[in-house]
Amino acid sequence: MTDHVAAPPESGPTDPPTPLKRAITGKLLFLFILGDVLGAGIYALVGEMAGKVGGAVWVPLLVALVMALLTAGSYAELVTKYPQAGGAAVFAARAYRSSPVSFLVGFCMLAAGVTSAAGLSLAFAGDYLKEFWDVPTTGAALVFLVAVALLNARGISESLRANVVMTVVEVSGLVLIIVLAGIVLGRGGGEPQRVLEFDDSTTPTLAVLGAAVLAYYSFMGFETSANMAEEMHDARRVYPKALFGALLTAGVVYVLVGLGVSFVVSPDQLASSSGPLLEVVSAADVGVPDRLFSLIALIAVANGALLTMIMASRLTFGMARDGLLPSTLARVLSRRRTPWVAIVATTAIAMVLAATGSVAALAETVVLLLLFVFVSTNVAVLVLRRDVVDADHFRVPTIVPVLAVVSCIVLMTQQSAESWLRAGILLAVGLVLFGLARATGSGGRGDGAPAAGAEPEAQPTQDR
Repeated sequence: MTDHVAAPPESGPTDPPTPLKRAITGKLLFLFILGDVLGAGIYALVGEMAGKVGGAVWVPLLVALVMALLTAGSYAELVTKYPQAGGAAVFAARAYRSSPVSFLVGFCMLAAGVTSAAGLSLAFAGDYLKEFWDVPTTGAALVFLVAVALLNARGISESLRANVVMTVVEVSGLVLIIVLAGIVLGRGGGEPQRVLEFDDSTTPTLAVLGAAVLAYYSFMGFETSANMAEEMHDARRVYPKALFGALLTAGVVYVLVGLGVSFVVSPDQLASSSGPLLEVVSAADVGVPDRLFSLIALIAVANGALLTMIMASRLTFGMARDGLLPSTLARVLSRRRTPWVAIVATTAIAMVLAATGSVAALAETVVLLLLFVFVSTNVAVLVLRRDVVDADHFRVPTIVPVLAVVSCIVLMTQQSAESWLRAGILLAVGLVLFGLARATGSGGRGDGAPAAGAEPEAQPTQDR
């Protein structure tokens, strides 16, 4: 994929006006995406992957990386073409000219984000936290979500500075696993042949696809960055570089972790552990305390939850401003310039989900909801090729979104009936809320003005 963006000045003269504070540089954006991707997925789910695929854990991780890069290409084109908050919902609105469709896409994204944060709160309050305090999981998860909301409301700059620190810690934890695996291999331990062994209860293809659903969850997070477009400096120039750079970096780390854990620890042992990476620390036996690594895992999970809730609140703000949700949700703190009502609402929903679900069930629901979003976005990039904008932007080869749609459909076929039912219920709730908002006339822009960065409806023409 080639970046056709002409590098504008650092001041970002093509940035549209916005009521939000532009505080995100290219480096912060890279760390935002990397921190959101390198989160609880690999810390909590690598054991589940091993249970499905066997010793070749790195294979579904590599497959998931390729699939994620395909859809990321569509996001890079659309974010640089329309740099405003709202992400996939904005793209759907422009492409399909249908408020119900745009709402469903945005609500899928919103529901996935809030559901993911709820699952991460439970992961935070689980076995890793119990290394320090044996407290009720649900109660600890709810307290954790309140703490995340307070940091989110304080400001985007403060949240992203915290992200920088937590990203460094969580990456260090994964690098530690890779180093420990190397130490075990160097002293002649482990079983390197396991990296090519697949679960013998099914075919390798089905085993990889089954594990790829969970591996795909590990790469979730890159799409949240689309909702930060109005808070980026010079989004058209920095976004593609930060997006692809972060995904490739995460992919390399994940594949190396997958290789390391599989030859150090057996698939059965990984699958039976709720803290699978701790099994590697114990097997290496080089004096790294379990509590130290548990602390690293807690920071990784906390970082993922913070970034996901930042996305969910900004998406809620964008949808409310565009008339898809009640205008009250678009209210912004005058001093902090953060969408405080959206933060309160998304946190409340996450708390309900955390009190009524499990980590595994919520993770599966997240993936299915996001696959719907990704299908919409990949189709939208093709539909919007006829829409010309004034500024230069990234353009992905046409075959990429086509292959991305195929990859999403393949992953959908691997979902359980329970996941389809749960996602269907959430979408039905969303449609009811949309209908009520329209019936009561409560949907509308928060300030009565066009959305920041909104452009007049373009006539269908050939995109440059």
